[in-house]
Amino acid sequence: MPVCHGVREVAKLDIMGGGQVDVVGDYAYIGHMSAPDGTSVVDVRDPRNPRIVAEIKIPAGIHSHKARVANGVMLVNHEVTNPEVAKAGGISGGLGIYDVSDPTKPKEITKWQCGGKGVHRFTVDDRYAYISPEIDGYVGNIVMILDMADPAKPKEVGRWWMPGQHIAGGEQPTWEAREHRCHHPIRQGDRLYVSYWHGGGVILDISDMTKPKMVSSFDWSPPFPWPTHSVVPIPFAINERRYIIVADEDVARLEPDLAPELSSFMWFLDVTDETRPMPVSTIQVEGVHGKRNPNNTGLHQPVEVIRGTELPVAWFAQGLRIIDFSNPMAPKEVAHYLPDVSGRRVCSNDVFQDDRGLIYLLDRINGLSIVERV
Repeated sequence: MPVCHGVREVAKLDIMGGGQVDVVGDYAYIGHMSAPDGTSVVDVRDPRNPRIVAEIKIPAGIHSHKARVANGVMLVNHEVTNPEVAKAGGISGGLGIYDVSDPTKPKEITKWQCGGKGVHRFTVDDRYAYISPEIDGYVGNIVMILDMADPAKPKEVGRWWMPGQHIAGGEQPTWEAREHRCHHPIRQGDRLYVSYWHGGGVILDISDMTKPKMVSSFDWSPPFPWPTHSVVPIPFAINERRYIIVADEDVARLEPDLAPELSSFMWFLDVTDETRPMPVSTIQVEGVHGKRNPNNTGLHQPVEVIRGTELPVAWFAQGLRIIDFSNPMAPKEVAHYLPDVSGRRVCSNDVFQDDRGLIYLLDRINGLSIVERV
């Protein structure tokens, strides 16, 4: 049985595990973790009876675990998971672009290719895509803005990278391998809020999209061992101050034995003066700290479209946690939900809240849950 506190389970859909769920109109778009499952489209008009209405398969060697939709166009990532298999199959990383004006019949428009491992996570709006591609000449993923006015011909508008990534330009990283790389950018107004893995987080000025400029950055890895997964701006002021939410992902420790008694948690930063982001509070699920835990015990991903001061969060083995941040100096948990996963460990990977207030929680291994606040 599921564990519910402050929420009610509306439905549970048996579906392959996924990396992202995006709900637009009457349909949920789900990016899956492993080939051959690429993307599923689910009819959620009746949330008590969700129905899979379309599926896109992908070849071995890549995965397509992220999906975003705007203006009847769906973008999915193509990220190489097995370079040898991908090369043998002539597969390259990048983006798949689909016409979903009829969500039940996705039609491929084109593939946008970038080489390397491809694209990891990204966001979109009515005109642009803000993506994290690997590009020849750079170490790790960088920030790129694509103009999607013509979905058949995406055009690069601008790019930004952390100094040290551009090895073809003579730069030398001061870190090992791909530790500093763009995870994904989120736009609010003329700013991009960018998570940069073990490089922390960056606020970029994109008032001129052709020349993104860094406003400020922050990085606490080390001393904290986990990578920064998401930097989410709160779209309204609280007590005349501005805040961002930072989620560290409970994977990929810089050093396995660094802070073994901790699992990753969530931060609130005051960015009223955006040139000096200031941490003001953190929050962890009760009972997690103080003992050695396996990966995927702590935090993963909050919702990126914030609709109020209650924040749904996918907290890996802790399931769905709803955090009240009406006082950002003292956030508190007010509700939670653990899906029934038939005896295995919960692995809540992504979460979305639609216009009706319904919350969609996607497990990395199997299952989509739809819940509502009570």
